[in-house]
Amino acid sequence: MKITLVKKIMADGSPCKKCGDVLQKLEQNNQMQYIDEVLVADERDSNSDGMLLAAEHNVNRAPFFVVEEEGQPVKIHTVYFKFAKEVLAQKTSEKEELKEIMNDNPDLDFI
Repeated sequence: MKITLVKKIMADGSPCKKCGDVLQKLEQNNQMQYIDEVLVADERDSNSDGMLLAAEHNVNRAPFFVVEEEGQPVKIHTVYFKFAKEVLAQKTSEKEELKEIMNDNPDLDFI
């Protein structure tokens, strides 16, 4: 299995805040050891490796994870907690997953 993390640099050159938060979680949970490659999607350079990979997989948010397993279709994860649970087999709470989804999609609302 190969796992690629794509983090973003904003158009003004600043790092993506959410990307920093996810990197911190990965480090705190000793999960960086499972990440094979880290690419940067630089909004100032549409040809940066991360921007090209995002375009290839039609991903419009960062950070995201690309999971490649031999003989399997490529899987894209844009929610850290779901990625950690499904790929890294880490226990996460549904509340944490929902909070991240809601933060990423402010137009959503609970019923």
